[in-house]
Amino acid sequence: MPQLAFGHPEQGRYLIANIVWLFIIFGVLYYVMAQYALPAVGNVLEARRAHIEGDLEQAQAAKLRADAAMAEHQAGTARARAEAQASVANAAQQAQAEAASKAEALNARLNAQIAAAEERITASRDSAMGALRSVAADTAEALVTRLTGLADRAAVEQAVGAELAARGRA
Repeated sequence: MPQLAFGHPEQGRYLIANIVWLFIIFGVLYYVMAQYALPAVGNVLEARRAHIEGDLEQAQAAKLRADAAMAEHQAGTARARAEAQASVANAAQQAQAEAASKAEALNARLNAQIAAAEERITASRDSAMGALRSVAADTAEALVTRLTGLADRAAVEQAVGAELAARGRA
């Protein structure tokens, strides 16, 4: 390359011309780049920056909307959960009230049956005691008749009644 032959005797002849052409070409290149290429690159960079900022703003707005929707969803879920719990509590309370009323009605019916059974038991006991008195009087009269040969029905019944009264079975 003759342009770089510094130790060569013809060096001076091309060196100044090369330097001049270097400045001219560099100036033209600088002018073209400054007037045409760099503004286009700058416009592309500015458009890209504006697009990115717009996307960031849209993303921020979408995030705010999503946060608002999430808060609304959580509030709706909390309301639905509270309504469901209130409904369950109300249903449980109604079931308890219904069970209590059924139990009360059953207790009343059972108490009536118990009272009727006690009346029947009392009547049966009184009947049995009356039959016992009669059987005891008949047995005592038969024994007295067999032992003594004499029997007074009124005296035997009075003795049986006194003995039953003494034993608490009047």
